[in-house]
Amino acid sequence: MEGQELYKKAKKIIPGGTMLLSKRPEMFLPDNWPSYFSKAKGCYVWDLDGNKYTDMSIMGIGTNTLGYGHDEVDSAVKDTIQNGNMSTLNCPEEVYLAQKLLEINDWAGSVRFCRAGGEANALAIRIARASSGKDKIAICGYHGWHDWYLSVNHNSLNGLDDHLLPGLKPKGVPKNLKNTVYPFTYNDYEELLNICDNNEIGVIKMEVIRNRGPENNFLQKVRDLATQRGIVLVFDECTSGFRETFGGIHKKYSVNPDLAMFGKTLGNGYALTAVVGVEEVMKSAEDTFVSSTFWTERIGPTAALKTLEIMENIESWKIITDIGLKVRSCWSDLFEKHNIEFTISGIPSLSSYSFKKNDLEIQTFITQEMLKKGFLASNRFYASIAHSNELLDSYFNALDETLNSISVISDNKNEIINRLNGPIRHSGFKRLN
Repeated sequence: MEGQELYKKAKKIIPGGTMLLSKRPEMFLPDNWPSYFSKAKGCYVWDLDGNKYTDMSIMGIGTNTLGYGHDEVDSAVKDTIQNGNMSTLNCPEEVYLAQKLLEINDWAGSVRFCRAGGEANALAIRIARASSGKDKIAICGYHGWHDWYLSVNHNSLNGLDDHLLPGLKPKGVPKNLKNTVYPFTYNDYEELLNICDNNEIGVIKMEVIRNRGPENNFLQKVRDLATQRGIVLVFDECTSGFRETFGGIHKKYSVNPDLAMFGKTLGNGYALTAVVGVEEVMKSAEDTFVSSTFWTERIGPTAALKTLEIMENIESWKIITDIGLKVRSCWSDLFEKHNIEFTISGIPSLSSYSFKKNDLEIQTFITQEMLKKGFLASNRFYASIAHSNELLDSYFNALDETLNSISVISDNKNEIINRLNGPIRHSGFKRLN
């Protein structure tokens, strides 16, 4: 495969092989994953050898809820390119986009833009710390790669295992950041309260929902705690935004943060992230230094404006939720049919499964066999409006055939391994070179 040959070269000249850990071929099918694409449209992807696959996996890491290469979004971007992407002057689209995001988030007063989720997380933390006047942070969930976040693993080498990936060493992160960020377990209010009682916490930063929703009024308790203690509450909606509501998933629970970040879905594959917040907190962005050349390019805001317009018109969040529910139901039916014990987690449009026995071995086998049938399929499915009923039915039939071939050996790890054409997929961080 041309893709695998190119990836072998990449591992020699690019540390880690790829720019994004989640896209490493080893996370799917080591030695046999197509690795690179030549074209993407709807929910189809073509590899460097011209093979066409249906993407029933992570859809650009959850960026393309409208499908790859959406004609209206791409047309708006092409018009922008023809008129110039960068200039000495500012692009008006950033003002129009800010207005739209404040319309969607009526609790907020202002907006700052950047281009990547990691940037948005770093920006939000800088603003929140500047506003609270306190350095220490309580976190729950995944929030990027920056020093402030990875420093949790200075406290304990496995501090982020349940929030990020196991095995991440905080090398290169200043050791004096130890005990500045404290992780807490989702839905464990007492743990968070204990952290706040024993430390000068200035910021609580969390994903609104993890593998399951809030219990025992958890989000409201966190909101009340932050308000009572003068703590800035930040909701990381880079992944969850625009998947169950037109805006943040926090709308579903009627709990507003002080700051929220949006990304991934916002530009349907074009780079744009936003930090939205109440005016009292956001004004601190003028009291600290946050600035970047390419935060002013025009393509991102243009794509986001058109993406939001389409989302609102078709109510895309409802469509992808229904698709996700259909896939989860199919998984349940098929795994039960083939007597494979499983769990399903995540919100409907961002679903994943795992197995109680031989989890990675079975996952690898499924990915291997589904690839032969023309599907990019892993244990995760990120829904898009391009996933038609016809495509889903084709996926279900192929998965049924695949499970039929493994169900009789699913309890025997060695037999599964013997049927693999390469190594077992990775589950955490491993050095490649």
